[in-house]
Amino acid sequence: MGRTSKAVTSGLLICALAAVTVPVGLNLLPAFLPQDPAAVAVVPAAQLAPTSISTLSGISPLSAEAPLPDTAKLSAELSQALKYDGAGTFSMYVSDVSSGKALFSQDGQVARTPASNLKLLTAAAALDTLGPGTRLPTQVLAGATANDIVLRGGGDTMLGAGEGDPEATLGHAGLADLAAETATALAAAGVKGPVTLKVDDTLFTGAALNPQWTEGDVEAGEIAPIFPLALNVGRYEPGVLSGPRPQDSAMTAAQTFSDALADAGVATTDLISRTTGAGAGAVLASVDSATVAEQVQYMLSESDNYVAEALGRMVAVKLGSAASNAGSVAAVRQVAEALGLSMDGVLTTDNCGLGVGNLISSERLVALILLMLADPSSDIGQALPGLPIAGLSGSLSQRFVTAPDLAGAGLVRAKTGSLNEVTALSGYVINSHGRLLAFSILGNGLSGGAGAARPVVDDAATILAQS
Repeated sequence: MGRTSKAVTSGLLICALAAVTVPVGLNLLPAFLPQDPAAVAVVPAAQLAPTSISTLSGISPLSAEAPLPDTAKLSAELSQALKYDGAGTFSMYVSDVSSGKALFSQDGQVARTPASNLKLLTAAAALDTLGPGTRLPTQVLAGATANDIVLRGGGDTMLGAGEGDPEATLGHAGLADLAAETATALAAAGVKGPVTLKVDDTLFTGAALNPQWTEGDVEAGEIAPIFPLALNVGRYEPGVLSGPRPQDSAMTAAQTFSDALADAGVATTDLISRTTGAGAGAVLASVDSATVAEQVQYMLSESDNYVAEALGRMVAVKLGSAASNAGSVAAVRQVAEALGLSMDGVLTTDNCGLGVGNLISSERLVALILLMLADPSSDIGQALPGLPIAGLSGSLSQRFVTAPDLAGAGLVRAKTGSLNEVTALSGYVINSHGRLLAFSILGNGLSGGAGAARPVVDDAATILAQS
């Protein structure tokens, strides 16, 4: 796989754009068209939406002869945009993807709190270690006796309570399907009477909560105890993105599975207990998650903390390390370094960016994005379709929708990040001359909070689009 931005040729740039804006070959229009086309009078050729998408299979190549932005002009405009009325500091680093040339840096080498931009590290580590096409199983095993069964978590935290949806990422595997398959297997084995259900959630080790997560964030539902078995990414209902969470997702899933067994005609005893899985027998039933690539893309698009932490632990499992808080953080760092990303001066305390003490520079985040863009067909390149599109998708769907930032809609594609006094945005943009630019902006110590400072970040990204 490519590991240097200098290896990106015009042909690879075509692949990069096809992979991140046209993952199925027919979605170019919404990725490049602002929500209010009338607000843009003249659009450069590289930014024009196609007139037809019925036969679209790619896009025109970016010209290797396209001029680089005027660095003096760009620096002046970005420096002005990054000025903030309140307390706080902004760092930013911009690189031309094709040449690897640095175009702008304001404290670009200074390590700052990245918030959810840290998920880019987790995404790369999960894809490189686990493989984009890997699926995580949730299984039912025969227990110590004929009437004992064991529900074993295999890392899928996106289970659905009902039937699985093969077209979905969240709820791809369903406990109702698992229960129906289990009922068939028990009937074939001649098992009658109530069965005793036990849960094996020992794949992850150590404390389920990271000590670097604040009590307030846990209480607010930003994160919850991490288990290798969970419904709806550790929430009570799919699509509910805030509020209280189950504090024991494994047991919550087990109770839901018990109810599904009853619906499938299998009675269970009232007591559900934990087991190490030792002595468990043959697999009676199994359902598989969405692919790791799909989970990573969901994690980046929705900025999901629970998925990030579960995937980090799965990286540790794959490497034979302890699937604990510390073990998973160390595993992600190990993979990042193996990919060619220096971790000198980078501090990480979790894998989702919520923890206290995470520090990384905007220059280092750009280096990671360059690794992804160097070969979009590589394993880590499969993270790119998960980057939200300005004004259109994921955590950027409500940004870049009004002037002056409307000019960046559909052109900026980046990972967002927010904490109480932190805002961040790291990704790439095609500028007005058809150059692909990678960037990272990190704002820390913001007195007005993340929301008040987002216009600064969005203005800077829009300037890149117009450069």
